[in-house]
Parts: sequence; structure tokens; C-alpha cells
Amino acid sequence: MQVVLISTYELGRQPFGLASPAAWLRKAGARVTCLDLAVEPLDEEAVRAAQVVAFYLPMHTATRIATRVAERVKALNPDAHLCFYGLYASMNEPLLRRLGADTVLGGEFEAGLGSVIERLRAAPAGAKKVFQIEPVVSLAKQQFVVPDRSGLAALSKYAQLEVGDGQSRTVGYTEASRGCKHLCRHCPVVPVYQGQFRIVQQDVVLEDIRRQVAAGAEHITFGDPDFFNGIGHALALVRALRAEHPHLTYDVTIKIEHLLKHAEHLSTLKETGCLFVTSAVESIDDRVLERLNKGHTRDDFLRVVRLCREAGLTLHPTFVAFTPWISIEGYQELLSLLAELDLIDHVSPIQLAIRLLIPAGSKLLELPEVQEIVGPFDETALVYPWRHSDPRADQLQGKIQALVGAATARGASRREIFAQVWLLAEQAPGGLGRPLPLSVQTPARVTIPYLTEPWYC
Repeated sequence: MQVVLISTYELGRQPFGLASPAAWLRKAGARVTCLDLAVEPLDEEAVRAAQVVAFYLPMHTATRIATRVAERVKALNPDAHLCFYGLYASMNEPLLRRLGADTVLGGEFEAGLGSVIERLRAAPAGAKKVFQIEPVVSLAKQQFVVPDRSGLAALSKYAQLEVGDGQSRTVGYTEASRGCKHLCRHCPVVPVYQGQFRIVQQDVVLEDIRRQVAAGAEHITFGDPDFFNGIGHALALVRALRAEHPHLTYDVTIKIEHLLKHAEHLSTLKETGCLFVTSAVESIDDRVLERLNKGHTRDDFLRVVRLCREAGLTLHPTFVAFTPWISIEGYQELLSLLAELDLIDHVSPIQLAIRLLIPAGSKLLELPEVQEIVGPFDETALVYPWRHSDPRADQLQGKIQALVGAATARGASRREIFAQVWLLAEQAPGGLGRPLPLSVQTPARVTIPYLTEPWYC
């Protein structure tokens, strides 16, 4: 059976969500073609020859692109069994069914994809429709197979690690776990995993990294929603990684809450080659953090900044800068705090423009105050739209997003972009008109390592 797996976008990473199921399906005897449309065109010949075409939907942007590409796939091969899998697949099942999806798989999807192949093989000859029997969301524990990255674009086609002085490193990508123990209301993981997480076995992760190193990887990004969900699994993994690859560096994503709880292990991360930790701070307003159910406070964030500096570990905070509860003054306060903490170079400029997304199934919809401000679900944007009670906030967000996009495209530095954002916010209606802090106008004292992919959504 010929299967085409398609990824449309995954933050500049070589998709684990193609490589992992490809290994499962090839082991089951399927002929698999992997297409990553972020770095290559759609192979129309492969699509026409496929019995199954499956789209990987790990995130919002990927899903929006996939819904458009699916129309083209159906035109090229109307008889192919159309499947969507990944985090955003089950969340958007009604829409995907209307687009022609035969199978929708969320959660742990590899075994489900294997079941689809067996189901189609067992179908009577000439059967026009073979209905889904697999659960739309599966949280079953899986024994993973080492991802098969053959046929994927070279690692050099993806985001690189900038380490300063014009030097860059080739980046690989893997996952050591999925899901999350926590229930942050705005997080798309929560509606699917409901506070549970699943690990990828250590031997599988290490072999996947081993093969990527052989393919040229000098740095590894761990894509786990929270690397410290399973602290024992995480620490054993990075210690084994350091022993085998003493010069390999890596980065991880960890909640502020977990960075505090396991502060004694920040030095372990540093000693085993971690260059930076990404953490979803989201807001510096405790009222917003409470609504998002983030599990940390503004003061917790400040403590983590200090602890990471003491450990010699770079922190990359991310934010949802614009929410229904932000004010112009609150946004200016965020910029002031980033300047005060000398975090300007630590924050990707797009983080200064991110607007809260309320996707299908979002736990935010459980809040009466959110129900009052959202409109009907927008199937094009894949969100429940909302407007700020102060139109000036929405206007400012639109201007900052346009500014960041244009400045990033022309190669402006993070400090240059921050300075432009600062002036735009200060000159906006309701702004305080404060001058740019002198600290922003001086060069950074140290070089901050970061990945070259500018988007984050």
C-alpha cells in the first residue's frame, strides 16, 4: 500500500511527526513517501499514486495550511483515503470531516495509523468507504519505533542555531514525551491529553539522536511540551546523551513552575550541554496568569530569571502579549520589564506581537467572561474571534505584528525591532511617551544563542 505523509509547517524543524509514523508504517509493509511542504513542493505524482494521504497537524498554522492543501490533494486523487492526525486533528474533527476526512487521529497516533493500513487492506475489493474504527483520541501507551527520516529533506534545510560571530550550527529535532501534566487553559495540548503525558522510550530517543548526529546535527531541540513532566526520564536521558555525545548541545521547553520546583537540576541541564530553556511565561500580570491557569506568578518568573542566570543557563521567555485583559499601560509595563531584566535579546520579536488564540476545544471557553466576548467559530482562521474592549489595544497589536514581520524580513536585530516596538507603543493613543531606555540603545553584553525560525504559533 502506498502512503503519503504530509507536514505543512512545524516551526522550522524536520518533523518527528513524519519520521515516527513512517517507521511504524514501513515496518508494517507500507511504501511511504514523506513530504514536508515547509521546505519542498507537493509531489503531485506521489499523491496521485497513493491509497492513503495523511496530514500531520501539530499546531495552528500547520492546520490552516493543511486545510487548503487538502483541497488540492482531493482534486489530484479523489479516491485516496484522507487522514488527519496530530494535536489539532481531533480538536478540529467536525471541520475536517466536512473537508472529506475519512480518518481523524489525535493523541498517540502511530498505532492508529498502523490500524488504518490494516483496516484498508482488509476491506472488500472495490469498497468505496471504509469507516473509522480507531478512537479519535488515543492516550494508549505505545512502544515507540526509532523514527525513519529517510526521504526527508536534509537538516540543513531547516532552522539553524545562531551562536554569535556569524557562526551557526545544524539542528536536529526529537521528542522525548508528549502531552502534559498541567491544565493551562489556553494550551492546545490540554483538550487532547487532559493532564496526562506519555514518554518516548529512552533507547528510541537516543538512537534517533544518534542518527541525526550522523546526518550532521550539532544541536538537538527537544520538542516536548514540558521536558520536566517526567523529571527522572528527562535527567537520565540528558546524562546518557552527554556521555555519548560530549560536544552536542541541546535546548528544551520547561514550565516556570517546574523550573522552580526542580531548580537544583538547572545545573544538570547546563552541565549536560543545554544551551537554553524556552518557557511559556505568557504574561507578567498575575490576573491574566490566573485566568490562563498557568501555575506561576510574576514573582515566580523573576525568580526563574535569577536562578537561570546563577546556573549559567539562558532563558528564552515566550509571551501571549495581547489578551482580552491587557491594557496599553500593561503592554508598556511588559516592555519596560524586559528592558530592566536585560532580556531583550532573549525574546524572539514575534513574542511582542502574539495575540491570544482561542481554538476549538479551548478550556478558556469555560470562563463566562470569555464566552461573552467571543464570536462564532471561524473555520478559516480556526479560532473563536474576540475583540478587546479597548479598540486601541487591537490597533496596537495589528501595528506591532506588521512592524515585526517587516523588520524580521529585512534582517533587523532583536534590539532594533524592540526599539521600534517601544516607540510605537509609547506613541500610541494612551501611551506614556517615554523615551527609549539607554540600556536598549547599547549593544548586548553577551551573545544569546537562538534558533533562526522567527515564528511561534
